[in-house]
Amino acid sequence: MAYGMMGTGTGLMGGFELYGFILNIILILIVVAVVIVLLNKSNYMAGGNEQLTRIEKDMEDVKKTVEEIKNKLDEI
Repeated sequence: MAYGMMGTGTGLMGGFELYGFILNIILILIVVAVVIVLLNKSNYMAGGNEQLTRIEKDMEDVKKTVEEIKNKLDEI
């Protein structure tokens, strides 16, 4: 039998379950930090203001178009 893997991740090793939990939290934080750094370097998050400005302009155009269609329907 494989006794080396027995209890892995289940906390059966006595007082080490707290250390395993802390290690898992640290690993998750490292992965999140790496993802954030990579997104910043790829300019994914940068330039968000330009995209928001374009989206706002598009929304204004859509609102105007809807208002025009509404007015034409009211005339009919």
